[in-house]
Amino acid sequence: MPKLKTHRGAAKRFKKSASGRFKFRQSHRNHILTKKSTKRKRQLRAPAYLKEVDRDAVKQMLPYA
Repeated sequence: MPKLKTHRGAAKRFKKSASGRFKFRQSHRNHILTKKSTKRKRQLRAPAYLKEVDRDAVKQMLPYA
């Protein structure tokens, strides 16, 4: 059976955690930060975890993760 290709866009956005879940960086943290509250920016700093519904799709894109 041939090797599977990794979806490079997904590889840059998702990392597998030690428990097997996928973590990713949250959006809205790039620019126009002056109008966002300090609390909102601080909470966006933490990595978010992928929902169970989307896990199979990401696993298919990252076969070796």
